[in-house]
Amino acid sequence: MRVAIIGGGDVAEKKHLPNYRSYEGVEVVAVLNRREEKARSFAERNQVAHGYTDLEEMLSTEKPDIVSVCTPNKYHYQHVMEALKANCHVLCEKPPSIAASEAKEMNDLAKEKNLVLAYNFQHRFSEETAMLRNKVQEGVLGDIYYAKLSALRRSGVPGWGNFISKDLQGGGPLIDIGIHMLDSAFFIMGFPEVKKVSANMFQKIGPYKSEGSFGKWNPEKYEVEDSLFGTIELKNGGLIQIDTSFALHMKQTKKMNIEFAGDQAGATLYPLEIYTDEKGELVTLFEKGPADTDDRERLSIHSFIQKCLGSQEEWITNGAEGYEIQKLVEALYRSAEIGESIYL
Repeated sequence: MRVAIIGGGDVAEKKHLPNYRSYEGVEVVAVLNRREEKARSFAERNQVAHGYTDLEEMLSTEKPDIVSVCTPNKYHYQHVMEALKANCHVLCEKPPSIAASEAKEMNDLAKEKNLVLAYNFQHRFSEETAMLRNKVQEGVLGDIYYAKLSALRRSGVPGWGNFISKDLQGGGPLIDIGIHMLDSAFFIMGFPEVKKVSANMFQKIGPYKSEGSFGKWNPEKYEVEDSLFGTIELKNGGLIQIDTSFALHMKQTKKMNIEFAGDQAGATLYPLEIYTDEKGELVTLFEKGPADTDDRERLSIHSFIQKCLGSQEEWITNGAEGYEIQKLVEALYRSAEIGESIYL
């Protein structure tokens, strides 16, 4: 399998490149960046044969089997569509795009051309997610009627990249880190149908500070929300709550977790515990040790490769699921903007 990478930044270099190379029979043959010196530097530094600045030239010359898209969110749609049109399987960094309509077009084209389109939601590949999904399918929790998703940082505005640009990113913590918990929760629950969403978002800290635990930023250029809180009502009567922030005056440094409540038992994802109540006493039904954090990226990319090779067993976030998650993100932002619930 021949792989080409679009975008020569840290995500491409530290996550995609080494995890492709750790799969036998896969070769990274090219990298593309709009700046020639950056493409050349990436290629030389990482022993990649060719660096390009023109996407059409790279695709026609190298004829890759796989393309990884590691560019700012605004460009995902353009780069994914061009790669699909060139008959390449595509792994795109999250989110799918900044618009649900674009995510739908990408999924439709991948289906039409019988190509694999996947999004890099690595939390799907934690041991905790796999174990809890199996327990849910076995009925251990019973009917899950409530879930609480947390993707919170106390002082974690990224001081690098384009994370505070609404134009390039499409939003702040919801589309950057909250989307991971959305994907994991819906995956574990079997993608229940959504009735409506409601949300409120705030910009209370980012425009008025300039430094946090993730470095410095320019408050005059801070365009995204620094927190968003939403509720998702399901057609089966269940409720999902999502809390997400780059900056929030809370005690913990960060919280990335999901809690589930079913009519038979409850569960917490990190660390994984399943519990119930007997006569007022907490009873632990299942627990795993400390959260596994080391191998998710490798498993995500290797699972995608195996899917491209024809496996039917992999857990990738495919184009259709990516579209469903993008619809939720878009609806949450829209609800917060207009102050009304959005029906789906």
